[in-house]
Amino acid sequence: MSALAQRPSPRAFALIVLLIAACVLGLAPILVRLTETGPAAAGFWRFLLALPLLTLLAAREKGGVGTPSKWALLAGLFFALDLSFWHYGIVMTSVANATVLCNLTPVVVTLFGWFVLKERPHRLFLIALALAMGGAFAMAAGADGGQGTNPPLGDVFSLSVAIWYSGYFLAVKAARATAGAMRVTFWATLLGAPLLLIVALALGEDIMPASAAGWGACIAMGIMHVFGQGGVAWALGRLPASVTAVTILVQPVVAGLLGWWVFGETLTPIQALGGALVLGAVVLAQRSQRAKPTSAEAQTG
Repeated sequence: MSALAQRPSPRAFALIVLLIAACVLGLAPILVRLTETGPAAAGFWRFLLALPLLTLLAAREKGGVGTPSKWALLAGLFFALDLSFWHYGIVMTSVANATVLCNLTPVVVTLFGWFVLKERPHRLFLIALALAMGGAFAMAAGADGGQGTNPPLGDVFSLSVAIWYSGYFLAVKAARATAGAMRVTFWATLLGAPLLLIVALALGEDIMPASAAGWGACIAMGIMHVFGQGGVAWALGRLPASVTAVTILVQPVVAGLLGWWVFGETLTPIQALGGALVLGAVVLAQRSQRAKPTSAEAQTG
């Protein structure tokens, strides 16, 4: 009885998986800088080196690899655009800025759900969203302006990623209605890999890592992709897209701490406060979803 009582609910377990996946994805901006390739080429190696493991994991799901749905293919297109712009943003601005600005995704996802899907968010969730955005902007505003090769352009690129990442979130959410997490991630990755290679070649990037350390970073990115994006896709099948988008903001907090530790990027008090606000927002977002079913059930009788 005590073991059963301590077992987390399916929703709580999904949240735990999502938080772990977000922390894993916080490694991405660090690894991109260590690959010794161009930004889009780093995304290509991330996808290509993830495919063998994704193939094995997808084959173990019900129905196996199967065939891709239009939503899985659309997810691959959006994710290729996401990584192309984000990886350039990472080298042009600070790790914290690049990760935070691209993760303004919750605003886009929430507005889409509200006005297009007619899913009115709970009032407490809107407070959590405002708190998360305040924390995100505090982390970006508090960064040292001298970080990166071209901070203003890097910030613009990173900000545009919010659109592409939102499209990815919504497409994966739709694809998960009929397919397992690893199958969706496999097909999105398979489509995205050649697209990123085309971008890298068109921009004249360095495609091949120059050393064993660079190859190690590429391999690490592939493993990170499988468990990070696979975990997010799995959680999107069990949690609302808007809540998932807010929770994933744990990623820039982890990335900012790693940027401070690995690259010596200044983590100012304002950025630390922003990180604390984001974590508080994640807690509020989860509480809002616990409150929401009660009101819905009251309406349906």
